[in-house]
Amino acid sequence: MKKLLLFLLISTAAFAQIERVEPPFWFSGMNLSSVQIMFYGKNIAQYEVTVSNKIVIENIKKTENPNYIFVTIDTKNTPISEITFSFKNKGKVAFTHKYELKQRRLNSKFRKGYDSSDVIYLLMPDRFANGNTNNDNEKSVTEKSNRQLPGGRHGGDIDGIIKNLDYLKEMGVTAIWPTPLCEDNDAAYSYHGYGQSDVYRIDPRYGTNEDYLKLSAELHNRGMKNIMDYVTNHWGWQHWIYKDLPTHDWIHQFPEFTNSNYRMTTQFDINASAIDAKNCMDGWFVPSMPDLNQSNPMVLNYLIQNAIWWIEYADLDGFRVDTYSYNDKEGISKWTKAITDEYPNFNIVGEVWMHDQAQMAYWQKDSKIGAIESFNSNLPSVMDFTLHDAIGSVFNEDKSEWDKGIVKVYENFTNDFLYPNPNNLLTFIENHDTQRFNHLYPDFRKYQMALTLIATIRGIPQLYYGSEIGMAGNKDKGDADIRKDFPGGWNGDTNNAFTKAGRTEEQQKYFDFTSKILNWRKSKDVIHFGKMKHYVPVNNVYVYFRYNQSESVMVIINNNPEKETFKTNRFAESIQNHLGGKDIFSGKMIDLKNDITIEGKSVLILELK
Repeated sequence: MKKLLLFLLISTAAFAQIERVEPPFWFSGMNLSSVQIMFYGKNIAQYEVTVSNKIVIENIKKTENPNYIFVTIDTKNTPISEITFSFKNKGKVAFTHKYELKQRRLNSKFRKGYDSSDVIYLLMPDRFANGNTNNDNEKSVTEKSNRQLPGGRHGGDIDGIIKNLDYLKEMGVTAIWPTPLCEDNDAAYSYHGYGQSDVYRIDPRYGTNEDYLKLSAELHNRGMKNIMDYVTNHWGWQHWIYKDLPTHDWIHQFPEFTNSNYRMTTQFDINASAIDAKNCMDGWFVPSMPDLNQSNPMVLNYLIQNAIWWIEYADLDGFRVDTYSYNDKEGISKWTKAITDEYPNFNIVGEVWMHDQAQMAYWQKDSKIGAIESFNSNLPSVMDFTLHDAIGSVFNEDKSEWDKGIVKVYENFTNDFLYPNPNNLLTFIENHDTQRFNHLYPDFRKYQMALTLIATIRGIPQLYYGSEIGMAGNKDKGDADIRKDFPGGWNGDTNNAFTKAGRTEEQQKYFDFTSKILNWRKSKDVIHFGKMKHYVPVNNVYVYFRYNQSESVMVIINNNPEKETFKTNRFAESIQNHLGGKDIFSGKMIDLKNDITIEGKSVLILELK
């Protein structure tokens, strides 16, 4: 008995040497077959490492921190298997670790990402719906649920998303983008998820890794897509690696705290000083978010493997990358290329929050602007922030002036020549960082105009949760006001906007219009991939056409408060031999030989016949 007890104690001590392994497993048959495995444990670097199954160890890296060993193995041509790592001290095996190479998903390499045929629904999981109250408070994480605290955890979770997928499908949504779901263990304000503390683990207040897999499966069963919000620029200060860094330069460090200057233009400004460029890229986004050093090959490799692991493991359809243009630009370019090399049809949209089309176009893949300095971001898509800028003021500008009113939208599209692929831009009215549209414009007619715009122009429209029921919020009061709980997502909510019976009359009005236009859009290849021709606005009326070889759609947006009547002969170039157009909302036919009259602050979408 004493010998058995001694053996158990020795075994326990031995296995305790490994506290973490990342990635926790890999996949057979990957293009990225050279895998850098991080082993973490107290003084683990004292051991020598060997591996079974004739696996080739390409490299063993020990850093200044003795709690890490990085072992790079070659998995090329290695079948699905379980391999064993042996950790030896003076030639004797002290302990072992079994590592699995799993089957990759069928046809995974050729997975189709989201594109302009999709409509993306951005939601904040903590604020959308609480499907499982049992995970509201978890022992392994610090912040507990407190729905009375505007900036606190409110209990929304993955189960809540799954239970309302049919609501989203009914509306015409084809893809969802939840804000980050990985663990964020900040003591307060952790609900947004951008200060991640473990990037291989779903936050337990949202559910488990298996729950995330279930979300992807449930989406795919409905013909919908799952987009992960990925953060390459920084982690949270509670990240377990930050608390015990493998290398001093794993993050950007300064003699004293240095915030980013947020001047993203220094990334390409030929006149920029080196110190300003460094402080943009290397400075911390906020004091609680350590800035990752993508120019360190080990960090970059860690981020590449983590991203690919999630795509393969969770069957993802795309990424949205937070603060894309704050990263080391050469490093983030390599990160992006590694992912699209593995998955050529996978789409990635970067948050490039800039206010000039040339500056944003610099960050899109194959940009001629970037090519001037031999830079290619490899990033397929960027967010159309200049269009969002225009939307933020245009619908309150009632008079037709040279530089005010709907002409701002027209002028935005005149710069599309700068983009390598304008059809792969993410268009949006609002998101989780901006003013709520319905705060700026508490007028249903203006919502109709804005949604019609992003639903019928080039690009990939993104809707923010609650827009479809008229939710408002004032960012000036703080982020919590633009991130309110979706009504009906919690037991006891008196207003349940997830159901027709539970919506108010005003909410139903917004929902009906939203679902009508989004479901119409679903089958319209001419809107998804057709060409665009637009006409200089006159009297604050904007007219444009989407067309291909077999179909043409005429869109009219009257931003004037008054009814407008105009002749159609000006648009003969686009109308051609079509005699009439069917209004998609009323079903009525409009005679294109005669003048067209449109009510003030309203829209017409005509399918030309």
